[in-house]
Amino acid sequence: MKINGKEYRTIWFESNIVKIIDQTKLPHQFTIKELKTVKDAINAIKVMEVRGAPLIGGTAAYGLALAVQENNNPEFIKKSAEELIQSRPTAINLKWAVDRMMKKLSGINSDQILSIALNEAKEICDEDEKFCENIGINGLKVIEEIYNKKKDTVNILTHCNAGWLATINWGTATSPIYHAHKKGIPVHVWVDETRPRNQGANLTSYELNEEEIPNTIIADNTGGILMQRGEVDMCIVGTDRTLSNGDVCNKIGTYLKALAAHDNNVPFYVALPSSTIDWDIKDSKNIPIEERNSEELSHVEGVDENNQVKKVLIYPKKSKAMNLAFDVTPAKYVTGLITERGISDASSDGLKQLFKK
Repeated sequence: MKINGKEYRTIWFESNIVKIIDQTKLPHQFTIKELKTVKDAINAIKVMEVRGAPLIGGTAAYGLALAVQENNNPEFIKKSAEELIQSRPTAINLKWAVDRMMKKLSGINSDQILSIALNEAKEICDEDEKFCENIGINGLKVIEEIYNKKKDTVNILTHCNAGWLATINWGTATSPIYHAHKKGIPVHVWVDETRPRNQGANLTSYELNEEEIPNTIIADNTGGILMQRGEVDMCIVGTDRTLSNGDVCNKIGTYLKALAAHDNNVPFYVALPSSTIDWDIKDSKNIPIEERNSEELSHVEGVDENNQVKKVLIYPKKSKAMNLAFDVTPAKYVTGLITERGISDASSDGLKQLFKK
């Protein structure tokens, strides 16, 4: 997708270095950062220079390739894999990508291992890009159906950033929107600000602006009244981990949007590649929910009158804050799961039908 009219992916390998778009600097600064070691990759994931489940997986894959490039000793590679998996707990793509890399590298001799690692990391990223493109093609059908009935602009509400910046390209929740826009269907996106890190305001609106798609940022609690007024035709969100029964773990606040959508008969779709499905955990209570630093709540970054980026405290100094990063939306509130293979019910039977092995 585009930034300043130029096509980018979120991560790529060039001259023995992994390059990423530093998302902690957006939207005020566009910075390409270099990852030279596996520790660089781990840090990029931890501090959210890269974020979004598919991109975290891609970064972990390239991080393991960097580990091989540093030291192809099996013990070092194994330790690096363990540290990568521990860098963020909730997004299942992280462990999925590392496990896939380790399986590919198992038993490979030192002469071949680096090229195999790099090829597999690239394959993981290329595959995700294709999956996200197909998610868009499949999700486009839903938008087309609404447009054919309404004959007017389709208003779509999304939460957090499940755009191309959260993946390798296209995005998950945004991919159907991009495909609709390219087809000439008029769309408008309600962009949840998404506290505490404002990924909706800072990232989703930013990338939609670059693609010239009409959008409006709203406070996280505004979606309900917009649905009551009939100003939301559908919701599309992403997911960091979806269980085989259709329960969806996503950015904190997703559950409340699903409840509002259910109460107002607004379709609520979740877009995801198959790498985000957790086939092992059966009970959503067992999903590890990340609790992040409370400073993400108490401090906000912005640009001052001198165009300088500053971080300011917005809470009373003595106040405490709790910063849970994700919540779980039960399958019963999900209209459908949009995947690279098609759209299924949010249920064990639905997913089994779509992903027959």
